[in-house]
Amino acid sequence: MNRFKIRDIGRSFAILGLLLFSVSGAHAAHPLITDDAGTVGKGGVQIEINAEIAYDKENLDDSATEKREAAGVAITLTYGIAETLDVAVTAPYRWLSAHQNDELIAREKGISDISLDLKWRFFQKDGWGLALKPGITLPAGNEEKGLGNGRVTGRLFFITSREIEPWGFHLNLGYIRNENKGEDRSDLWHASAAAQVELFKDLKAVANFGIETNPASGSSTHPAFALGGLIYDLSEKISLDAGVKFGLTKTEADISYLAGVTIKF
Repeated sequence: MNRFKIRDIGRSFAILGLLLFSVSGAHAAHPLITDDAGTVGKGGVQIEINAEIAYDKENLDDSATEKREAAGVAITLTYGIAETLDVAVTAPYRWLSAHQNDELIAREKGISDISLDLKWRFFQKDGWGLALKPGITLPAGNEEKGLGNGRVTGRLFFITSREIEPWGFHLNLGYIRNENKGEDRSDLWHASAAAQVELFKDLKAVANFGIETNPASGSSTHPAFALGGLIYDLSEKISLDAGVKFGLTKTEADISYLAGVTIKF
């Protein structure tokens, strides 16, 4: 097992680990990958604890099959600096493993890169909300083990939300400056859209689609996904959520399961 490293068994597995949680940082309504334009309000505090496990399988040739698994837990703390301005910090921990023909060939675990984000809602009127979300990622994870990027990265997301009771629609367009020590692409683009609808009191259904530039410079197949899930408001302060994400391209994990809890103060 020690003769392999996570970074050595294929760029697709490194991507599976590094993109286990969205590069855009915290989400206002997990399990959605797409963020909305809402903020927590001046002095507001929100804690999110989110978990995800992803599975991927690839036939290397007629006699070899590689199975990869990535799991993670992330804690996000959001604070309202002003009514329309939030600051958030996300600290994730990840587990990565790979099997070839049912033989374990690699396993790593540890803290991953820490994200710092600001969200500024600069427009809100008649159900419309517009926001900008700049952020950076600090190289806290071990890049050699596939747990981090190895350098400080930056990003900027534009967020649009439209509320039409009982529906909500959200669009994210983003740019990521992917500084890295290898030959990965430095300029990445993200586009995703989400919708949510209140089915019953305190219960919402959500759907999400998205695509992002593949960091691997040798591949022109970009990770794309579809996601469905539920959000249940246990109380005014606590929400529970769960979802399933499906890979639409071979560079996205085949299937991922997501769950989380959000607590507001």
